[in-house]
Amino acid sequence: MNSFVSPSDGDTSAQRAELARLVEGAVSGDGMHPTAIEPLHLIRCAKPGEMTYGLHKPALCVIVQGGKEVRLADELYRYDPLHYLVVSVTLPVAGCVIRASSDEPYICIRLDIDPSLIAGLVAEASLPPTPKDTEGRGLYLDRIDAPLLDATLRLVRLLSNPNDIPVLAPLALREIFYRLLCGPQGHHLQAVALQGSQSHRVNDAIEWLNHNYVEPLRIEELARRVNLSSSSLHHRFKALTAMSPLQYQKQLRLQEARRLLVAEGLEVSAAGYRVGYESPSQFSREYSRLFGASPVKDLARLRNSA
Repeated sequence: MNSFVSPSDGDTSAQRAELARLVEGAVSGDGMHPTAIEPLHLIRCAKPGEMTYGLHKPALCVIVQGGKEVRLADELYRYDPLHYLVVSVTLPVAGCVIRASSDEPYICIRLDIDPSLIAGLVAEASLPPTPKDTEGRGLYLDRIDAPLLDATLRLVRLLSNPNDIPVLAPLALREIFYRLLCGPQGHHLQAVALQGSQSHRVNDAIEWLNHNYVEPLRIEELARRVNLSSSSLHHRFKALTAMSPLQYQKQLRLQEARRLLVAEGLEVSAAGYRVGYESPSQFSREYSRLFGASPVKDLARLRNSA
């Protein structure tokens, strides 16, 4: 498990307190709230919740208040206001708020990562060279420092001055992501952005799977598509996502099937078939393994808790 114990941190406490006030003043209640700054989302939750499943696009997440737990395959990550989370590639994850109350709600700032902005910064900046054969998860935690938190604070302050957003928001975003790239684990984000790197090629495979998960997966064809050997693709894919390509595809299929059951009211067999399962029994078995209950029981539980 990847986790941190929160020590006191006087260097950032005033910044976090101001961020909490700004977010509380900008949102109308619990949920994820878009803002006038396109990549920026504000998240608030007044009580701990159950584990929810979803597809996490590349993003920086900074907790201002409270705590959260994120599960990637069999790995568990816990983070708090002194640490940030980076997701550098699209990943199927599960997460839940573990520390929140009506007096001190969970507050998080999420910034979607624009790959073209990261690639531009890598090309422009004098960054430390990426270690050869860099391997690492496409999801990682690191300790936040005052300069990164200050840049984030200046970005959120712009929400109170909409006329400044077109000019100043791009500058703040560049600084935030530059500081990420310069951080202790920035080379992982840099490796994904570098055209021709193995991490970049694996990311191409990830994006292809996200658009074609219903189709049967043939590793040799996918490897050829992204210009890697089958063994390199399998090894690098698992290093980046904590899953094999087949396990990743399975997560995509099952999460989409669950959405179809809940949001569109499809029958169990129809949902399984829609996402690529030909065998209802195999679909039910793998669904139960991921979500802890059969599709019928899981759907009933979700409806009762709504």
